[in-house]
Amino acid sequence: MPVVAKKSDRAPAGTPAVALLEREGVPHTLHAYSHDPAAGLSFGMEAAATLGLDPAQVFKTLVADVDGRLVVAVVPVDRQLDVKALARATGGKRAALAPPPAAERATGYVVGGISPLGQKQRLTTVVDGSALGFDVVYVSGGRRGLDVGLAPADLVRLTGATTAALAR
Repeated sequence: MPVVAKKSDRAPAGTPAVALLEREGVPHTLHAYSHDPAAGLSFGMEAAATLGLDPAQVFKTLVADVDGRLVVAVVPVDRQLDVKALARATGGKRAALAPPPAAERATGYVVGGISPLGQKQRLTTVVDGSALGFDVVYVSGGRRGLDVGLAPADLVRLTGATTAALAR
C-alpha cells in the first residue's frame, strides 16, 4: 500500500530523493516493494509490474555521456532512450549511456535505484515529454524497491529539467 506523504509528515526520509521532496513540501506518494534479484536489470519494468502501474507512467533514470559531460535522461520504462534525440536536446553531437560506475559516482545512487531527484551532482536533466500527459508519474525514490509518485511539473521543476521527445 502506498504511503501518501505531505509536508506535515516528518518520517525519516531514507534517501536524498525523498528528503528533497519533503524539504520542498512537494505532494508525493511512496511505493515500496521487494526487489527480486532474478528480475535482472529491468528494474523499471519490475517496479511497474509489482506495483500494478502502467509502464508508460513509470520512468527510468538513465545517465548518459554527451560529448564528454554527464547528463540525465528520464524516459518511460517500456521504451528505449533515443541517444541521438538526447544529444540534440542537450546541444551535443554524440551521446551514449555512461558506464554504471560513472553514473553511480555522479548521482550518489546505485544502478537500479538512480533517482532523478536529490542527486549528488546537479546534472543537466531532460524528461521525456510524454510525462506531461499524466497527472502523476513514478520515478525511483533513490533505492531499489522504492518508487515515488509525483506531478510531472514538480519533477521538472525540482530537477531543473527541460522536456523533449527522448523515447523510441
